[in-house]
Amino acid sequence: MAAPVHAQPQKNTDYPAPSYGQGPVPPGQVPPQALGMMPVPQRPLGCPPGLEYLSQIDQLLVHQQVELAEALLGWETNNKYSVKNSIGQQVYFAAEDNDCCNRQFCGPLRSFVLHVHDNVGQEVIRVTRPLKCGCCCCPCCLQELEVQSPPGYPIGYVIQEWHAFLPKFTIQNERKEPILKISGPFCTCKCCTDVNFEVLSLDESASVGRISKQWSGMVRELFTDAENFGITFPLDLDVKVKATLLGACFLMDFMFFEHSR
Repeated sequence: MAAPVHAQPQKNTDYPAPSYGQGPVPPGQVPPQALGMMPVPQRPLGCPPGLEYLSQIDQLLVHQQVELAEALLGWETNNKYSVKNSIGQQVYFAAEDNDCCNRQFCGPLRSFVLHVHDNVGQEVIRVTRPLKCGCCCCPCCLQELEVQSPPGYPIGYVIQEWHAFLPKFTIQNERKEPILKISGPFCTCKCCTDVNFEVLSLDESASVGRISKQWSGMVRELFTDAENFGITFPLDLDVKVKATLLGACFLMDFMFFEHSR
């Protein structure tokens, strides 16, 4: 009786999914660090897809791209932002989705949708701002913004509060429960210095972080509306709250710094 023939195991030629910085990178694949991008960490339990980047950082740098048509002609274009970590590695890229009429006629008050993509082009955050009047003297004309984890799951809100002379906002979670406050300075038009918006506890007794509009230099400040921002927050803060603070940064750019030079 012939001995049974055992099938030889086939060699697996498929590389496993990248371990995001834990172990060797498959041959032929360029490490994210070599491209100036932040490696993707393992996704914590309960973390929305794409927000795992935020689980290991306590600071974000937001750089708005300079558009030549906007700088030379004053023609308002869709805003684009590069979002980086503290060592300059790109974490996200954000792009405004808007129509020409809305940009030109509504200016910084315009409604918008910002699509935030990770380094492989997947949309991970969607920021939506409805069109509202900008009269600061009227309590019914207050700005708001919704932050979503696509496709359409709210993860946080930024709600402007009425105040006689200070910019004030409330950060809400996905259930619209207030969790943090933001308080800005009396004057946001400071020359040669940063403009700081303090992120505070709900009772405003303790500082939790900061959103800073950073001075970009005389030429850039005078001739463009492209801004640089820094966002700091506790390392162990919920990633959904970190994403909402990123949305708050975009809202403040439009409200206080998006003006034609």
